[in-house]
Amino acid sequence: MEKIQAVRGTKDLFPLEQSVHRYIIETALHTAKLYNFKEVSTPIMEFSQVFKRTLGDFSDIVNKEMYTFLDRKNKELTLRPEGTAGIVRAILSEGLLQDLPIKYFYHGPMFRYERPQKGRQRQFHQLGVEHITVEKSPQADVEIIAQAQLFLSNLLGNNKDQWVLEVNSLGNTKDRESYIKELTKYLKKHQNQLSPDSVKRLETNPLRILDSKSQDDQQIISNAPCLTDFLCKESLQYFQQVKDLLNAFGIAFKENPQLVRGLDYYSHSIFEFKSHLLGAQSTLLAGGRYDQLMALMGGPNYSGIGWAAGIERLSLMVQEQQALMQVLKNRVTLALLPVSQQEEFFCLELAQELRKNTISVELIFQGNISKKIKKAVKINSVYNILIGPEEIQSQTYIIKNTSTKKENTITHKDLISFLKKNTN
Repeated sequence: MEKIQAVRGTKDLFPLEQSVHRYIIETALHTAKLYNFKEVSTPIMEFSQVFKRTLGDFSDIVNKEMYTFLDRKNKELTLRPEGTAGIVRAILSEGLLQDLPIKYFYHGPMFRYERPQKGRQRQFHQLGVEHITVEKSPQADVEIIAQAQLFLSNLLGNNKDQWVLEVNSLGNTKDRESYIKELTKYLKKHQNQLSPDSVKRLETNPLRILDSKSQDDQQIISNAPCLTDFLCKESLQYFQQVKDLLNAFGIAFKENPQLVRGLDYYSHSIFEFKSHLLGAQSTLLAGGRYDQLMALMGGPNYSGIGWAAGIERLSLMVQEQQALMQVLKNRVTLALLPVSQQEEFFCLELAQELRKNTISVELIFQGNISKKIKKAVKINSVYNILIGPEEIQSQTYIIKNTSTKKENTITHKDLISFLKKNTN
């Protein structure tokens, strides 16, 4: 019989990896709450039009990456490839616009049919924030960027050498139309030197060529027209206000005129936090402003800005922090080892008492005392206690630290306070 495997591009998360994921989510949620963002959750499937209408007919996601299927009523559904469109759909369908400004935090699985590689899966996990207002404002843009930076600092430490913030402006719709026209004209002169993917994008989504990883493409792009040269006066002023506020906040950034987003709904401010430690998958977190998205979905022409980060990619960074990884191994606090069957019920009662006081306990019943000790070593508990008739009689225990091998004699009434004081 053929062995059943996980679907290509999906991954099982076992305890340590799950602990890392949980730590990343909780750190992001904690940071979001500091900015008065509330947690929400939307379905992992939507009607396909939610994404087709908003992401752009010629985006890579719509063209070749979406998991789309027909349900039994012949309605086309799609597993969500990103989070923003679903959040905006939820706001509109639930009639929540009277609650503006809206500040939402979300996390969950997303799905894209891509070539699996390190830090990128077909089912991946993403977290992000969305801030919806009536009108755009540079202050909101900078606050979102500051929030993203604080999240990364809380997650990875304050070593700013780990990442660089890049910013750019996509301007408004007319700005981009003028720029795309000139960019296309320039790129067509070099069409024979472009990579096959970029040749395809030349007819459908030329902006995405600026994001190409091909060295040949990059050489051509380096002399391409610059998007900021096509921004109108209002767009330039807005972008300058954002940069001035970033400087006032003390947030270091690099202006990257070739920075673009892969989704059509972005406008004006866009940004990415990148790390050289991730190699080819250098983006830790990315975001930007989307001022037409709500209107594209049949709502009013309100403004939004947000960012998103892939948890798998952040996990690669977290795993480099050895001290943190030791904590995330989530060792059980105490292993209780009854010497014989007669002490088992006492151990059950003691374990329950400790658990009610938020102390994790593993009971080891099987095998002789030698096997029980070996199992205690294997589960890597912080402390071990052997329970025999004398311990029950005296209500006094010898507790052993498995790392230092140090032993302490503790009375029953002091056991809980000792464990809470000496463990995280």
